[in-house]
Amino acid sequence: MPAHRTTPFSTHQLLASLVDGGPADERITLQSLAERFQERAYGVLLFAATLPAFIPLPFGVGAIAGPLVMLVGVQMLLTVRRPWLPAFLRRRGPSREAFGRFMLRAGPWLRRLERVVRPRWQALTLHRGALAFSGLLLVALGFLLALPIPLTNYPFGLLLMLYCVALIERDGLLMAIAWAIGGVTVASFLLLSEAAAGWVSRI
Repeated sequence: MPAHRTTPFSTHQLLASLVDGGPADERITLQSLAERFQERAYGVLLFAATLPAFIPLPFGVGAIAGPLVMLVGVQMLLTVRRPWLPAFLRRRGPSREAFGRFMLRAGPWLRRLERVVRPRWQALTLHRGALAFSGLLLVALGFLLALPIPLTNYPFGLLLMLYCVALIERDGLLMAIAWAIGGVTVASFLLLSEAAAGWVSRI
C-alpha cells in the first residue's frame, strides 16, 4: 500500500471486499452499503448507482442509473449527513456475482488510478458548500444520463467514477478535475439543447 495513503482501505480494496463473504447470488443491498461504510457511504452508494451504466446495452440503462445518481446528488446538495434511502430501494442492489464481474473489468483501471490519488485538498470533499456543489453537478449529470441518448452510458459512467473515487479517497484535486469535466459536460449539453431548439423553431 502506498505510504502516502491515510484512509484505511483503498477504493479497490474497499469495493473488492464486497465480493467476498456470501453466496454469489446474494444481493449487496444499498442499505447494507450505507450502514457498512458510514462516512464514505456517499462515494460507495454513488458507485452502486453508477454500475448499471456499464451494462453493455445502448438504450434504457440510463433510465435506471440516472435517477439513482440524482437521488445521491440531491442528498449531497442538501448536505444530508448520512444518505437516506426510500424503503423500496433499501433491499435492492447488485448481486455479488454481477459486482464481481464488474470488478474484474474495472479492477486494473482502479488500481492505476489509485497510484495518483490520495487524501488532499480535503475541504473539496468534506466542506458543506463543496458537498452541495458536487451534489448539484451529480443531479445534472444523473438527469443527462437518464435521457435516451445512445452510446453515452459509458462516458457518463466513467465521469461519475471520478466522483466516486474522489469521495472515497477524500481527494480534493480529483474532485476539482471531476467538477471541471462535469461542468463542461453539463454546459455543452445545455448549449447543444439551445441550438437544437433554435433549429427546430426555424423549421
